[in-house]
Amino acid sequence: MNSGFDPVTTWVVIIGLGLGSFGLRFVFLGLVGDRAMPEWVLRHLRYTAVAILPALVAPLVLWPAATEGELDPPRLAAAAATVAVGWITRNVFAAIGAGAGTLYGMLYLLG
Repeated sequence: MNSGFDPVTTWVVIIGLGLGSFGLRFVFLGLVGDRAMPEWVLRHLRYTAVAILPALVAPLVLWPAATEGELDPPRLAAAAATVAVGWITRNVFAAIGAGAGTLYGMLYLLG
């Protein structure tokens, strides 16, 4: 299989990304890990998961590869069910289960 990339370029990119990833983690864990962080940093870090998870899920709902980027009712219903159950129960696992059940149920019913 020919990807069109030179193997040396590919390995330079892989090693560069690995070093960059290690460097970012080392700054926080190795250099700052034994020090107390300021309250304003801790306050902002609490919202990391709340910001990252929707950013990961939104493209899967709004531009799903399974439908070639077209919106479809099963994924919108599953997203709505997940948000509603999560909001009401404050339980992540219940929200995930409701979303998965709704998605598979709607895909079964609508074909």
